[in-house]
Amino acid sequence: MLSLPPLSLYVHIPWCVRKCPYCDFNSHAFGNTLPEEEYVAALRRDLLSEKINAYHRPIESIFFGGGTPSLFSGKAIGAILDAADDIIGIAKDAEITLEANPGTVEQQKFSDFFTAGVNRLSIGVQSFQSEQLTALGRIHTSQEASNAVKSARTAGIENINIDLMHGLPNQSLDDALADLTQALSLEPTHLSWYQLTIEPNTEFYSAPPILPADDTLADIQDAGHDLLDNAGFAQYEVSAYASPNNRCRHNLNYWQFGDYLGIGAGAHGKVTHLNSDSSYPNDTIERRWKTRQPAKYLERDSDFCAGKKTIVADALPLEFFMNTLRLNEGVERDLFPARTGLQEDQIISVIRTLTEKTLLKEDAQRYCTTPLGHRFLNHVLAMFEANEHLSAPE
Repeated sequence: MLSLPPLSLYVHIPWCVRKCPYCDFNSHAFGNTLPEEEYVAALRRDLLSEKINAYHRPIESIFFGGGTPSLFSGKAIGAILDAADDIIGIAKDAEITLEANPGTVEQQKFSDFFTAGVNRLSIGVQSFQSEQLTALGRIHTSQEASNAVKSARTAGIENINIDLMHGLPNQSLDDALADLTQALSLEPTHLSWYQLTIEPNTEFYSAPPILPADDTLADIQDAGHDLLDNAGFAQYEVSAYASPNNRCRHNLNYWQFGDYLGIGAGAHGKVTHLNSDSSYPNDTIERRWKTRQPAKYLERDSDFCAGKKTIVADALPLEFFMNTLRLNEGVERDLFPARTGLQEDQIISVIRTLTEKTLLKEDAQRYCTTPLGHRFLNHVLAMFEANEHLSAPE
């Protein structure tokens, strides 16, 4: 039976100093001035429009993403958090993360973010090597990256994630491990370790750089995983490693198919509507997205919501497992009916096929990919995408 899951809030701040050649996010170089005050006012109006979708749930986690949220002042971040608390309500123990790029913030600003209510930082280092930072179009130096982590901790923020990329242009195994070793020396609580992918509508897509060969990539991933594991950082998701008790609660809510409101230019959200809401006579799970262009978003009469789409029943198994099977520990079986409103017998034929192929394992409590299934996750998900594999409920 479908039930309301925990609620998170994503806040998109779309401006950056310069758009990186690999970035396909909704980000825009801001020019001479940031419309900070106007954008905070627009976010407040956006929150008011989303209040109905909260269904009296407190916000359990907040994530400021971008763009470069650390371009905003601590005062502006505080005003956004105050608005979220006034309009919807923030849980007392909420995790509040802000993305920060080295080169856009100093210790006083970190202190201002901490005072505003930020209790977790995600610092976009990407690499500690000068030639790679140049190739990636980053505006900071290796030393500025290290200083940012140290300054954040001095400012009082103990929960710190470092974003790193691997599979970079001409990167060797030794280069990749050197980045991880440098990151670990700064004693973060969490590491996001992503492989560089070339996405459409990016500078790298138009002029692709030379990336490491597949064999080198496999060596980097295996050796990097072992290095992090030996340092006490357990992998719990495809690209996420955490020290004990420091998993990212916000991202876990995404991966467990929870609900989240998205505010800001181009933000996306997912909302569950139960049939007790007269506007939704049937249980409904809906994806929503906001006006993408900042100038349009800032208009006082902006509708904010650029579109919404109900996830139809046939698509729900794929949507659910596309998120939950990213987790190394898999997902509790009871979560499938609770988060989708479907019954287990609607997916049982797919589950049986995947277990026979040793791509999935199940017990009385959980579904989880095997090491083989984790490696070929796209193949696993394709089985849920093919509707002919789904057996109708009795």
